[in-house]
Amino acid sequence: MPIELDHTIVPSRHAIESAKFLAQLLGVSWAATSEGPFSPVYVNKGLTLDFIQTDEDFPIYHFCFRVTEKDFDIILGRIKAAGIPYRSSVRGPMDLQINTDYGGRMVYWNEPDGHQWEMLTVSYARQPT
Repeated sequence: MPIELDHTIVPSRHAIESAKFLAQLLGVSWAATSEGPFSPVYVNKGLTLDFIQTDEDFPIYHFCFRVTEKDFDIILGRIKAAGIPYRSSVRGPMDLQINTDYGGRMVYWNEPDGHQWEMLTVSYARQPT
């Protein structure tokens, strides 16, 4: 069996609201609580993002979602409808542009806790075959 990422914990000042909002943007399920102190976002059958409420300092994380061309358009439409600024580069200005440098499309945006979300249609992070 290949190694797969099952879940990761996302620290948040507003775990329930942040989990709900990300799930709405991605069009996936979420729960206000689950076993333990988490508000999970069920990204797919094999990956859960467990948001946890904290007042402690935490680093800003980067999460990238690979989606189909159709889902890219749907999710980008939700991002635009929510008035979320987005950008075409990982550290660039909020230019409201789509990056096409790697043979697909990608955008980046931040959520209120500062975590950085990326969405792309073609992964550039694969080992050469």
